[in-house]
Amino acid sequence: IRAGWLDKNPPQGSYIYQKRWVKLDADYLRYFDSEKDTYSKRLIPVSSISRVARVGDQKFEVVTNNRNFVFRAENDADRNEWIRTLQQIAEERKSKAPERTLMSSATDRATELADKSGFLELRGFKHKLFVVVAGDKVFLYKNAEDYELGIGITYIEMNVGNVKEVDRRGFDLTTPYRIFSFSADSEQEKEEWVEAMQQSITEALSNSEVAERIWAVESNRFCADCGSPKPDWASINLCVVICKRCAGEHRGLGPGITKVRSLKMDRKVWTEELIELFQQFGNMMAKEFWAANVPPSEAIGPTSSSQERRRFLIAKYREGKYRHYHPLFGNQEELDRALCAAVTTRDLAETQALLFCGASVTCDTGDPQCPTPLALAERSGQRLQMEFLLQNKTSGWFGGCCEAGQSSGGLLSALLCLAEFSRRWCTLQDGVLSYYENDRNAVPNGEIRVEEIVCLVNNPLHAHGAWHSFSGSHESTFEVYTEADRLYLFGVESPDSAREWLKSIAKSFVHPRAEELLALDFERLGRLHYKGGLTLERAQEGWFALVGSMLHVCSEDGRWQDPLQLRKLQELCEHPCPAGRTPWLGERAHAGRTLYIQGERKLDFLGWVHAIQKAAGSSGDTLSEQQLTESDVPLLVDRCIDYITQCGLTSEGIYRKSGQNSKTTSLLEVLQRDARRVRLKEGEHQVDDVANTLKRFFRDLGDGLFTRRWAPDWLWATALEDEEARVGEYRQLLAALPPVNRATLKALINHLFRVQCFSGENQMNTHNLAIVFGPTLFQTDGKDYKAGRVVEDLISHYVEIFNVALMASLPWQVNDQEMKKQQDEITAIMKMREASSSGTQQAGDFICTVYLEEKKTETEQHVKVRATMTSEELTFEILDRRKIVVKEKDYWSCFEVNEREEAERPLHYSEKVL
Repeated sequence: IRAGWLDKNPPQGSYIYQKRWVKLDADYLRYFDSEKDTYSKRLIPVSSISRVARVGDQKFEVVTNNRNFVFRAENDADRNEWIRTLQQIAEERKSKAPERTLMSSATDRATELADKSGFLELRGFKHKLFVVVAGDKVFLYKNAEDYELGIGITYIEMNVGNVKEVDRRGFDLTTPYRIFSFSADSEQEKEEWVEAMQQSITEALSNSEVAERIWAVESNRFCADCGSPKPDWASINLCVVICKRCAGEHRGLGPGITKVRSLKMDRKVWTEELIELFQQFGNMMAKEFWAANVPPSEAIGPTSSSQERRRFLIAKYREGKYRHYHPLFGNQEELDRALCAAVTTRDLAETQALLFCGASVTCDTGDPQCPTPLALAERSGQRLQMEFLLQNKTSGWFGGCCEAGQSSGGLLSALLCLAEFSRRWCTLQDGVLSYYENDRNAVPNGEIRVEEIVCLVNNPLHAHGAWHSFSGSHESTFEVYTEADRLYLFGVESPDSAREWLKSIAKSFVHPRAEELLALDFERLGRLHYKGGLTLERAQEGWFALVGSMLHVCSEDGRWQDPLQLRKLQELCEHPCPAGRTPWLGERAHAGRTLYIQGERKLDFLGWVHAIQKAAGSSGDTLSEQQLTESDVPLLVDRCIDYITQCGLTSEGIYRKSGQNSKTTSLLEVLQRDARRVRLKEGEHQVDDVANTLKRFFRDLGDGLFTRRWAPDWLWATALEDEEARVGEYRQLLAALPPVNRATLKALINHLFRVQCFSGENQMNTHNLAIVFGPTLFQTDGKDYKAGRVVEDLISHYVEIFNVALMASLPWQVNDQEMKKQQDEITAIMKMREASSSGTQQAGDFICTVYLEEKKTETEQHVKVRATMTSEELTFEILDRRKIVVKEKDYWSCFEVNEREEAERPLHYSEKVL
């Protein structure tokens, strides 16, 4: 903290001053013969200083509990600065619980810390010295009384020491700076001292090794909070390396916020996983999150006072004032879901942002085999994610409390600490969005240039809670993202007001060619780079608008693409890249269309990723809110029907037998969360569990399959005695159903029609199926026979009712072809299962010709392609065969080319080749 030359008055009271080099740090005031000396002549613990006072011209006195030390400076100014610094450090130590060190004045504590203590002779001293081995240091005292007072001569860092026996009672402690020649009273005592010092060296080396390994990362060589060099403390849950002074203030925040440990003393804490976590995390990654928006006026430095440090660290870690907060902030369900996904990857920065913006480390994953994020990380083999979660398992973080940017308003701007907003006057004029302290101020607090805006977001009602100001109640918020990767959060009185502001801002920054997007009631609007179709040479800029589950795209040249129905996506894959590279989001839609969306700024890109993932998922309990196939059938229904068709057509009592309730509940939750990711496999899932899941889905379906509006009319139709009239009424009612309900009903009845074809094996004829599915589909108690009658009629007259109603414009032979196709499928499935049960394996693999980079004889490879082989697997197999080493910046792609070589299509790396 301070060092310089001072004159020291000898303790006998002589007037002869001796020049000494004096050094002050957070723990000790030490003086040396020379500034080049490593070992002091005397050290005084800061904790023992009770008073510092002037005692005449240029002199000052350091008063301890039992002894006074007088120093003289070269001038009064230097003297006053020493007094001020010493008083400040001493006061700080008194204002908080002092750290327990060897030099503590408490005798019992000093004794407790000593590994060995006693008298030894040291060459160069007339009298024996009291020597203490404690941890990784050896302390020298004039006598035992000084030891109890904590006032010593010097201490020796044992990480640079070496012990060597000299004779029967003597041994040397050698350091690069000096040789300490000790002599004990007996040979046995000498051996005890040698052993104690060797153990101290071992401890010092192991502890220093931890520090050196962590300091190997450049950002870890300086305190994450104040920038002091060689920080030897750390917060093991925040993963920041900090200096001793900041560590003291961290302790004041409490273990629920930060868990402080020493790099050198807390040896048992530093497991290999924790060291690796600090090496990979580094202060740089932590700084990008915790200190993303620190105003220069609030930052602290190595010389900052304890009060300044305390104020800064409370704002930084407890309030999260300077945080780079996650785009999902405020949405607990989405934060938890994103955390469950992040812990299965290597993206520690994402896990950090989610966890410290409100995600629960113990949230329910929905997976009974891995009920917590920690279990998911373990299953995925992510050791460092596991370590990070374990260190934060008991941290007391709560959702919310970080600043979303500068003050903003018209509006209100979020301080985001429990939805506390401050009112600002806002104007949008000449392409600049400005915000002022009030409507009378001429100078704005800040401004956002419209050309810098890249994305606008209209948040759902109460997304950040409801709050009150003196002007009334407020409940709507919207977000503005800029090219600088900044996010501004604004709050207004009503949804209509939010839309007005968004439309006005959007008009100023959306390209004229994409102005049609402004007519949409968008939730998210912005510009992104993308690739699509056959134009994959370069990414082009486009304007995107998300409206419900529809994604609208307008290219930079004004061409409109067909909107993407996100609930009908076949695949949605996020492709994160290493630092400095561009992340992509791949969307494979129906009709073979693939779109690659590129993110240039992490903050708004992550927002798009989560928004698209949410829109592509199931959002409610009605049929139209589910993930859908190309034919408008819920993916959940399609998955269950497909599995039972392949594995359960001949299962006795199919749909009549109940599966295990716990497995049914679990499977239904997983399918409803994201059916696109679920693959039902024989052996892993039981037929009756899947059948029960399908039935429960329809029984719990909001508005029902037949809808509350039309269900009574379906039941009434059963009263018609004339069969032809009854079938005609069913056709009309079918046409009146919403498209998704109509498609789902056809798919289900088609499936039940197949099931009854095998009634000889499964004992489930049309009547038995109707008894099961009537109450399920109409959501009744089973006492009304009419529900079963409707289902029985639909199965019995499947061809007449569905083909006439849904394919009236097609020739009748199409119906015959469709029925023949279904029978062929059933026959093929049965042959496959018979072959499987008899031990005969189907061929299944294809021999394909694959070319490397160009179509030449010398580049062709004949490869056996399995039905499950992905583009990525095929690519690696070809490269391995040709002994091509994949370098870090190499990108290989697999293309599908049509027979005449007129068109080609890149395959997504996870897409199946066949």
